[in-house]
Amino acid sequence: MAIVDHRGHSRLLVIGGAERYGPGGTGILRRFVDLAGGRAAHIIVIATASAEPAVLEAEYAALFTRLGAGRVRALRLENRGQANEPAVVEALAAATAVFFTGGDQLRITAVLGGTLTDSALQRLVQTGTIVLGGTSAGAAMMSGTMILGGDAPGISRDSVRTGPGLEFLPGVLIDMHFAERGRLNRLLSAVALYPHELGLGIDEDTAILAEGDNFEVLGTGTVTVVDAGAAADIRVPAAGPIALTGARVHVLPAGYRFELSGRRPSLVDGAAGERELAA
Repeated sequence: MAIVDHRGHSRLLVIGGAERYGPGGTGILRRFVDLAGGRAAHIIVIATASAEPAVLEAEYAALFTRLGAGRVRALRLENRGQANEPAVVEALAAATAVFFTGGDQLRITAVLGGTLTDSALQRLVQTGTIVLGGTSAGAAMMSGTMILGGDAPGISRDSVRTGPGLEFLPGVLIDMHFAERGRLNRLLSAVALYPHELGLGIDEDTAILAEGDNFEVLGTGTVTVVDAGAAADIRVPAAGPIALTGARVHVLPAGYRFELSGRRPSLVDGAAGERELAA
């Protein structure tokens, strides 16, 4: 089943958490700074998800500056009153990129959902005016249906908790710290509950760069894509294990792309260009 494309000219850097930026790192955050404009970049850091926003604001501001960003500032949004200030909309309009830190993704949606800040970000993302980045909780909130948690064993309703996200990247479910925290069961559970959504499990120090209808995999790990569109049978009882047959699973390291509406992976083959993979 095809996804209706509301992505327009959006550019999203969705990071699975624990991105490395020192010696031996993959340069995911450097790519973000480059996309934001390098020396011409004006990056806004939003640490609403964090219980210690000042710490993460200072950390990412120093980091982005060290990576070559021309201007970096923090935007403190701790309540919905602040998120509805016209001055916040003006600040966002002057930015070339916005970055959401990790923490608790539910706090992001509770503080920003439906506010002037939310509306401004949606408009700026859809028109391609800004690059939107996020790590961990800042990644999870970008999906329409947001994974909030869940660690019960097996594949069942009890294995995942979900809620509405801010839907910057519609048609997907995003889970982060994926391989490191063994979250395949909860992603499979979520996709069985919402089979119209693609499940994206993003490892640490790994990201997707989503531009319009496609994403590219970056970093040292993989992105696991769970597609229940072609599933032959899905049965979700009120209690007990879920049945899911005929679903597709793709495991994509750096160098692969994925078409969201067509639900097709492809390999970027150096000088040979991009080639679609057989289903």
